[in-house]
Amino acid sequence: MDQNLIVREMLLAIGENPDRIGLIDTPKRVTKMWKELFYGYDEFKKPIVTTFPNNEDGLVYDQMITDTGHGFSMCEHHLMPFEFTYIFGYIPNDKVLGLSKVARVVDYFAGKLQVQERLTKEIVDYLDEILEPQGIGLVLNGRHLCKSMRGVKKEGNMNTSVLRGSFRDEPETRAEFLQLTQCG
Repeated sequence: MDQNLIVREMLLAIGENPDRIGLIDTPKRVTKMWKELFYGYDEFKKPIVTTFPNNEDGLVYDQMITDTGHGFSMCEHHLMPFEFTYIFGYIPNDKVLGLSKVARVVDYFAGKLQVQERLTKEIVDYLDEILEPQGIGLVLNGRHLCKSMRGVKKEGNMNTSVLRGSFRDEPETRAEFLQLTQCG
């Protein structure tokens, strides 16, 4: 299937002239952009998550570790972008994560058509399986253009969370992590 032809047909469908000087190269630019944005469908690009033993140099770390960041994805319902901030946390057992790995995992799973709920769960599923931590959690705070630019045309954010282990089952740990989500 010729992706450039698909974009050309989309331009015609909205009433544009794909042969107009400003649009001649648009089909090529859009298909190139799709390859960049939707790399999350390529299993070969799934990040390798580096972990380290949680006893290196005599240190055993048994407290909460958190990481915050920002990302983008595309809504699968309207093919419009949404942006989000996140706070990820875990309490290690035998492994600790390499510093950049959470951001790489977030970007990979955001690199396909998504709903925020699935995105949150996929990230936690992947990291939980690798880390096998005492507890793990992720909160995403998203701003969806499909809500603000169309439909109800209202601003507002959506929050999703996945909490497991001590983050879900121990009230003090849960409260500590959720309190941290208010700091960013």
